[in-house]
Amino acid sequence: MDKAKLRLSVKETELVSNADWILTKNEILEKVKWLLADVQSQQQHFLNTTTTTLPSELLSIPPKISKGENYKGLPYLVLDYPRYFGKDDHFAIRSMFWWGNFFSITLHLSGLYKKMYAPKLEKAFTLLKAESFFIGISNDQWEHHFETSNYLPADEMNETVFKNYISDKSFIKLAKKIPLDQWNDAGDILFVSFCKIIGWVTG
Repeated sequence: MDKAKLRLSVKETELVSNADWILTKNEILEKVKWLLADVQSQQQHFLNTTTTTLPSELLSIPPKISKGENYKGLPYLVLDYPRYFGKDDHFAIRSMFWWGNFFSITLHLSGLYKKMYAPKLEKAFTLLKAESFFIGISNDQWEHHFETSNYLPADEMNETVFKNYISDKSFIKLAKKIPLDQWNDAGDILFVSFCKIIGWVTG
């Protein structure tokens, strides 16, 4: 191996010699974990006290908060609830924190659940625009970034184009992006958006 590639830059040397930034990072991620845990508690209370038409299998699986270090090189945490990932049938509402980028909440449907809820979501187009939601346009249902190759704002497309994305693709992804400078309100926005999503698929 070229030894020059192993040498540290001045910036890298400063960072590797300073433990504070790693400790601060860990503290921030712990706060994200507690923020998502609070959102999870609110979500569970909402579904436990609200009459919905969601299939029982979606509510029988407990919520899950997962953590990773390398979505496109950066740390992330996700809360999935409800969550059902079958071979071809997926239903998930995912609340996500991605370091350096955003919080987000995403409705992810495929297979049976896409067929079941697509007609209701088509009727929610005006509401999706009003709530600044994005529509997944990529062929990869496991991408979460908001670049234009993956998501487009609902308010930048007409209803016909929106319905084509809903009907033509093998999956549906609808997402809301919350900038990190809205940190103090992120938990509330995630929960309110969750309630709206539940209303759209069950209304």
